[in-house]
Amino acid sequence: MEPSQLSQIASAVAAELALPARQVASTLALFAEGNTLPFVARYRKEATGGLDETQLRAIQERSDYLRELGDRRAAIRKSIEEQGKLTPELASRLDAVTTKQELEDLYLPYKPKRRTRATIARERGLEPLADALWDGGVDDRAALAAAEAYVSDERGVPTVDDALTGARDILSERVAEDAGHRGWVRELTRRKGSVSARAATGKEKEVSKFQDYYDYAEPLGTIPSHRVLAIRRGEEEGVLAWTIAAPAEEIIAGLTMRVAHGRRAEQQLRLVAQDAYKRLLAMSIEVELRLELKTRADEEAIAIFGRNLEQLLLAAPAGERLVIGLDPGFRTGVKVAAVSRTGAVLHTDAWMLHQPDRFAASLVRLVTSSGAELIAIGNGTASRETEALVRSTLRDAQLASPPQVVVVSEAGASVYSASELAVAELPGLDVSLRGAVSIARRLQDPLAELVKIDPKSIGVGQYQHDVNQTRLKKRLEEIVVSAVNRVGVEVNTASAALLAYVSGIGPTLAENIVATRDARGGFPSRRALLEVPRLGAKAFEQAAGFLRVRGAVHPLDASAVHPERYALVERIAADLGVPLSALIANEATLASIDLAKYVSDEVGLPTLQDIVAELRRPGRDPRAAFEAPAFREDVTEPKDLREGMQLEGVVTNIVAFGAFVDVGVHQDGLVHVSQLADRYVSDPNQVVTVGQRVKVRVLGVDLQRNRIALTMKSGAAADARPAAAAQRSKSDRRSAPAKPAVPAAKPFTPKPGDIAPNGMRFR
Repeated sequence: MEPSQLSQIASAVAAELALPARQVASTLALFAEGNTLPFVARYRKEATGGLDETQLRAIQERSDYLRELGDRRAAIRKSIEEQGKLTPELASRLDAVTTKQELEDLYLPYKPKRRTRATIARERGLEPLADALWDGGVDDRAALAAAEAYVSDERGVPTVDDALTGARDILSERVAEDAGHRGWVRELTRRKGSVSARAATGKEKEVSKFQDYYDYAEPLGTIPSHRVLAIRRGEEEGVLAWTIAAPAEEIIAGLTMRVAHGRRAEQQLRLVAQDAYKRLLAMSIEVELRLELKTRADEEAIAIFGRNLEQLLLAAPAGERLVIGLDPGFRTGVKVAAVSRTGAVLHTDAWMLHQPDRFAASLVRLVTSSGAELIAIGNGTASRETEALVRSTLRDAQLASPPQVVVVSEAGASVYSASELAVAELPGLDVSLRGAVSIARRLQDPLAELVKIDPKSIGVGQYQHDVNQTRLKKRLEEIVVSAVNRVGVEVNTASAALLAYVSGIGPTLAENIVATRDARGGFPSRRALLEVPRLGAKAFEQAAGFLRVRGAVHPLDASAVHPERYALVERIAADLGVPLSALIANEATLASIDLAKYVSDEVGLPTLQDIVAELRRPGRDPRAAFEAPAFREDVTEPKDLREGMQLEGVVTNIVAFGAFVDVGVHQDGLVHVSQLADRYVSDPNQVVTVGQRVKVRVLGVDLQRNRIALTMKSGAAADARPAAAAQRSKSDRRSAPAKPAVPAAKPFTPKPGDIAPNGMRFR
């Protein structure tokens, strides 16, 4: 990018985001040099002024948008110039636009197009008549006489009416392609239009999950994303038809004023305004706004998915403990895998639930022989039956140190089991047993295991299969990259799948690192990574601070202190008269450091503060401490639930209208946003996070429809809602539409459309 263009973009982005121009310019310069966002956020705070990842990403995205806008502007300018139609005024207008939509509006009259009614009228020589009507050369009375001069059978204009119609066709296109008129119609429709849905022809009496939309309308500006996506899904399945209902009369009246008022041929131009809107603008603007609505809904749904995924990836790890993973099943049995503290497979088996004595004996033998500290049970089919049998077996066995039993989400385990990565990691192991290995490992470290699975298969969003897949994939990858680099990666034990997300590495270098590590028996230091094929100085710079080498000769190799600052830390230690190792985790010594003494042009106070914080707790894992949820042993199925029952559960998914909570009955319950707290809550993320342990109370249970309604309010504040106000069945949650909002004056009663896909309970 040219320096002048970079400067212009930096100024524009700074103004849009209300940030100092110097910070934005420095940030963009760092990105232009090939630095990654995690690296810039963590190790270049002096240059960015301490901007966080969210701000840096916003700068990156806006600069990319403005760069694309600039490229498109240049292409459009060239096209118009080649047509010989680029006037100074038009050039100024092109330079002034700030959105792609405005740019395309300006280009529309000059854009190559198929033959239209206006094109045909021009070919018939009617443009001078159109100009006369537009410029005031003739009034309405004189228009008839003027049109007679254009009547010609040869040119296909047999009558005066045909001549005037052709002239109006030219003017209608001119009006419809005018950027000012289009922008006004679009904005008015955006403000006052509504989404209007109905049953598709022949579907009026059909019972379906979309029937709440058979006669439905909601303002365009306020309709929630999940309802937009639900209506679109209904349309795709041929059940619904929908449109954007515009305030047509108001638009035509306003457009007539803009076009005809004060002009001599007012009657002719009134007809032009009506035709321009009804024939050309109405459908075109609707198409644009439908796309805009879809884009907005996509972004909201993607944002929800991203937040949920981030919380799930950063869930508390059980750590390096020996774990037995159980993948429950009735017909094919419970698949078993014991894994070591580093995730290596020690033992696999399959036990049958209908043979409880054999199951119990096998479990006790495996626990005793392996020394297992934890038992991870997947939360799918037969989960609670398996958990009950395991708990009773351990209780009866009266072991000295019985392992803790934890139910974990098995979402995506089957996807991983059948993947090429699983085949490569677990060669020779049956596909059914790989799921048990994954369940055990994800308890040890959710992040390390979940990065091996396509994020969409983890199922913590709403309508993830309906949104823009390119945009979704990009955002989810950003979330995974952010999570991995925030936690850090142990280079001598991490899988290639995990290493691939480290700043500056990627899949190819990750494979090279693993191959080199395996060949040499591990890396003795960070510096040894430079011996990995194709891992150069730039990649090392970007990655080194996020990689850990425990047991390395240099004590800082196990910390988040970047190698470029080792000399500075060594200087600090020397000034204090202590060995470097004495600085680490030594609060008294660290508190005595005069940071101002070490501020320089290269290193500012933010970096020094980060270094000291890291020295206090080197290699600190930012994730919370592991604590298993405690489900009630007397509650294993929805039929065991009673209104008013107090339970502990785990938040499995957050959507715009509430949170789903696993209370251990194979069916997540819904805590509607209105039931999340005693106070008003506009965004569920203000109150809960995915993986959070919460206390809930049962509001209602609908066994017929497999719905559970929960509340997190105090007893006095909770609304008593009917059992029908509960969460929908699993099968519906994958594909059901969103239900129109219930008026605030009535108790909330979720309908099929209000439950977005969760997926956490599916294999």
